[in-house]
Amino acid sequence: MTTNRKPHISEQPITLGNWHHHVNWINTTLIVIVPILGCVAAPFTTLRLATAVWAILYYFWTGLGITAGYHRLWSHRCYEATLPLKIFLACAGGGAVQGSIRWWSSKHRAHHRWTDTVKDPYSVRKGIWYSHFMWMVLKQDPKSQGRTDISDLNEDPVVVWQHRNYGLFILVFGLLFPMSVAGLGWGDWMGGLVYAGILRFLVVQQATFCVNSLAHWLGEQPFDDRNSPRDHVVTALVTLGEGYHNFHHEFPSDYRNAIEWWQYDPTKWSIWVWKQLGLASNLKKFRANEIEKGRVQQLQKKVDQKRAKLDWGTPLKQLPVVEWDDFLADAANGKALVAIAGVVHDVTDFIKDHPGGKALISSAIGKDATASFNGGVYNHSNAAHNLLATMRVAIIRGGGEVEIWRRRDGEKDMLVNQYR
Repeated sequence: MTTNRKPHISEQPITLGNWHHHVNWINTTLIVIVPILGCVAAPFTTLRLATAVWAILYYFWTGLGITAGYHRLWSHRCYEATLPLKIFLACAGGGAVQGSIRWWSSKHRAHHRWTDTVKDPYSVRKGIWYSHFMWMVLKQDPKSQGRTDISDLNEDPVVVWQHRNYGLFILVFGLLFPMSVAGLGWGDWMGGLVYAGILRFLVVQQATFCVNSLAHWLGEQPFDDRNSPRDHVVTALVTLGEGYHNFHHEFPSDYRNAIEWWQYDPTKWSIWVWKQLGLASNLKKFRANEIEKGRVQQLQKKVDQKRAKLDWGTPLKQLPVVEWDDFLADAANGKALVAIAGVVHDVTDFIKDHPGGKALISSAIGKDATASFNGGVYNHSNAAHNLLATMRVAIIRGGGEVEIWRRRDGEKDMLVNQYR
């Protein structure tokens, strides 16, 4: 007996009558509605200097909770952290209001495993706004999402603790804690709520979302161009160093995103500092040799693509093979043919443009000019060799005049021996 499966809401077109069924109202409340309320309240709330400084500081704390915690520690296991550091990152990450560690990391692992495919939870192939935040605002069919192994996360007590109490984390570290610091510190309760709380996590959210959208759209691909991830300093500045995304997708277990000393990656610097303080250990780095191989392979690929667009002359394997006598006969009949390294070149249209004058090139017609071309008269440049290749029209059987002499001498010897 067969049963007709009821189609998931995501498989149905959005209409005026069902649009509200398509909306994931929990996510929409946290990343759209509450931030809008904060923006509405901001013009009516004085921004004090101390509150502004606190909001910026807490922005970096909660941002690191995502980049150093959710992303590099739990999603990719780029390093190991002590329990105090794990608790700090879990609380800071909760204050960023982007879901629990378990939820966030599972989606991110699926993104890496199924990049740019239909199973990618936030594939940029579905549009930059979809990858930025619409994948969270609209309900998704869980059966269409790629699955990954998160058994390690399920065995981490800090991850389990945060996941089970995530609503409390949003309330405490997303709103109450930043508000209380400003309120108890300098009496700015409302400013703490609006600026250090709501607007701060709005900025952190949008910055992190740029890793899913902007980092797959803007920049260069120095390591691989088969998928969409890209490197760009603007994205790095917005995302606390996560903008070197092409490198990250190629070497995801590396605790760094930026590998050059001058590239902006405060998340990398923070992890390194934590190691010096004994809070982090086993910082993973890909071997420099393997990184350079990836860079060189991509450079070679780009060179090959550009090379394929240029005229390098008819390939040797496509040229007809002619006898030396045929070459001499054609040259005697008025064709401006020159033999160089066993290849016949038609220099008719180049005689008048030859930098060495007409006389030199005319004197080589009907001859093997290999020695003259390669230093006997002038040792021609690489550009001259490339230009000459565009003039080739045939290959001489045996490779040149010397070979035909050898064949003729051999034939003469055979005739002599026959009549002895």
